[in-house]
Amino acid sequence: MFKLNSTTLNFVKKARHEFRTLELTHFTHSIVDYTRSVFDHNRLLNELSKSGRIDEARQLFDKMLNRDEFTWNTIIAAYANSGRLSEARTLFDETPSKSCITWSSLISGYCRSECEIEAFELFWEMQLEGQMPSQYTLGSVLRLCSTLGLLQRGEQIHGYTLKTKFESNTSVVTGLVDMYAKCKRLFEAEYLFKMLPDKNNNVMWTAMITGYSHNGDGLAAIRCFRAMRAEGVESNQFTFPSILTACAAVLSLYFGVQVHGCIIKSGFGANVFVQSALVDMHIKCGDLISAKKALKNMEVDDVVSWNSMIVGCVRQGFVEDALSLFRKMHARDMKIDHFTYPSILNSFAAIKDIRVAESVHCLIIKTGFEAYKLVGNALVDMYAKHGNIDCAYQVFNLIPDKDVISWTSLVTGYAHIGSHENAIKLFSDMRAVGIYPDQFVIASVVSACAELTVLEFGKQIHANFIKSGLQSSLSVDNSFVAMYAKCGCIEDANKVFDSMCVRDVITWTALIVGYAQNGKGKDSLQFYDQMIATGTNPDFITFIGLLFACSHAGLVENGRYYFELMDKVYGIKPGLEHYACIIDLLGRSGKLNEAEELLNQMVVEPDAAVWKSLLAACRIHGNIELGERAAKNLFEMEPTNSVPYVLLSNMYSKAGRWEDAARVRRLMKSVGISKEPGCSWIEMKGQVHMFTSEERGHPRITEIYSKVNEIMILIREAGYVPDMNFALHDMDVEGKELGLAYHSEKLAIAFGLLAMPPGVPIRIFKNLRVCGDCHTAMKYISRVFLRHIILRDSNCFHHFENGKCSCGDYW
Repeated sequence: MFKLNSTTLNFVKKARHEFRTLELTHFTHSIVDYTRSVFDHNRLLNELSKSGRIDEARQLFDKMLNRDEFTWNTIIAAYANSGRLSEARTLFDETPSKSCITWSSLISGYCRSECEIEAFELFWEMQLEGQMPSQYTLGSVLRLCSTLGLLQRGEQIHGYTLKTKFESNTSVVTGLVDMYAKCKRLFEAEYLFKMLPDKNNNVMWTAMITGYSHNGDGLAAIRCFRAMRAEGVESNQFTFPSILTACAAVLSLYFGVQVHGCIIKSGFGANVFVQSALVDMHIKCGDLISAKKALKNMEVDDVVSWNSMIVGCVRQGFVEDALSLFRKMHARDMKIDHFTYPSILNSFAAIKDIRVAESVHCLIIKTGFEAYKLVGNALVDMYAKHGNIDCAYQVFNLIPDKDVISWTSLVTGYAHIGSHENAIKLFSDMRAVGIYPDQFVIASVVSACAELTVLEFGKQIHANFIKSGLQSSLSVDNSFVAMYAKCGCIEDANKVFDSMCVRDVITWTALIVGYAQNGKGKDSLQFYDQMIATGTNPDFITFIGLLFACSHAGLVENGRYYFELMDKVYGIKPGLEHYACIIDLLGRSGKLNEAEELLNQMVVEPDAAVWKSLLAACRIHGNIELGERAAKNLFEMEPTNSVPYVLLSNMYSKAGRWEDAARVRRLMKSVGISKEPGCSWIEMKGQVHMFTSEERGHPRITEIYSKVNEIMILIREAGYVPDMNFALHDMDVEGKELGLAYHSEKLAIAFGLLAMPPGVPIRIFKNLRVCGDCHTAMKYISRVFLRHIILRDSNCFHHFENGKCSCGDYW
């Protein structure tokens, strides 16, 4: 065997050692190069992900042959945070090893996208897989609970934090405080806040301040902010907007100004969110000058701040300023959004010129905002308030997903222009499609029911409103008081009135007018005294009600007193309505000379209503000379109105001047004027039955005439005597009596007695004033047949009971 000498052996050993050293060095360099390569790739992947270049990040990820946990987590988080959740889930399922960070990344993505079910399924599944959620995981799900108001879910997370000893973790407790506050559970939020030993954290304080502000407790938010300052905790760009919102809520401009000083000292004066909150605070506190300064000092044109400024100007009546701001926004190419347009459209309600509004509508169409519900609703409301109901209806039909505001705007619009039947029909359509009404639409449709005196429909709305559990409001209660009063149910109106916790001048006036219209003028005056005792001052309409009450109760001295009082004490100048009432009062009481004198002394030009009041009084008292002067003025003012011709003709007929009466009727015919036919109607089971004098077309007319004959026999036996003064045609006595017997009111009452069950009140409506003979007959009918008869003529309600009328025969 060959044997190496010692020199050779040493050489071989040295060579072998050098080779191994060289091999190890090469191996080490390889590892370093590999590590550097992985680090560079991960750093680039992270940069691409954070910059939103997800597709480029995915290309790099696919090229990486050796992916570690960081690589997988980075790409999953990138997809999840960008909202591409299906791709994030696919990568998550392919991940060879899932850590707490992996789970948290995907859960956070679902929480950001407000996917409640998926987020919580992953949260519980994570624990089943043996992974314990971190404070970041808990923070994500708590933010989701806060955003969606998921109180029960939040309470489950709270229970989990107690089991896993996270109850002292500041970040988690802050999330819980925010969650409870956003879910309107301030007691729990306060408890957690107070129990946390270390409060040297502005995020925690901000969460509590925001919670108070979010729940409308501005004073508590201010106290909390003061305590935060006392503890030496610095505020940040999130704290200041919250406390400024609280100042706006309680209209504390003084404290808001102090907060403004803190903002400047803290160096957050240039922050756009803080500046926006400052603008909003000054606007809501009524300081438009400071708000404009704050808006002018903003380095960035923030559309939210401009929108707030426009809203503030509109609410305080500075419509031109609002329009000027909108024009500046448009000139600066600001991104006008679907909140800007409703604000500016609301300003057009106070502008008569609709052309500007139409130009804004054109801009809305050009910019594609017409399909937005907020904008569509504002357009409907704007056109409806201008009385352009056709345009309002067209816009309404274009709104794809109509809500209660959409319907309310149109219903209110119809009611506003006096199209009450359409308002009620539209309300019925709204209920048919499953839209539940709110207080605003209820108030509007009930007002429409009042104007049409559709009592049964109004009662149904009232019953449904009570069942709905909606909190009542002053406007709703006022509308119910007015509706019952105008429908002749003054007792029900009084019940609603008594149930109200808050009343205003509209409430009292509705009842004052209601009692007056229902023939209880003295009660109207008593309610006026009660109103004054509560410290509520009367308004323009209140005095119309008072003077109407005096006129229909013959209270001349009271009427004179109120007429003088309104100007001397309350500074309310008499309007045409007041003059019409006081002249009617004087005329009815026979003081025709005083009425004419007052008419001649009016500071405003008398209108047709004033002259009609005088003419009607002349007819009652047979003053033909003054009546002729009044009629002459009416002929000139309203040449196509039949009322003065009819009143003058009736006056001549009553005086036996048949040729003069015929002459007036020929004059009417020559100028093409026809008398409005008198008609009476009665509603039964949702169907209206209408009658004219000597009606022959009703299906039950034979029974009705037979009942009329029975009624006339029975009331004659009780003492009724036909009043021939209201038989205005020149014929024999028998013909006059028959003519009186078949007046529309008597046909309607006959049908009511036939169709209505015994004891049920009979409600009759008449388009003209009830004649004296029918009024007398109704008193006898109420006594003979033991019925409560409510007759609503063109002037007021007559309640006939036991042979008496609520008007006291003075109407």
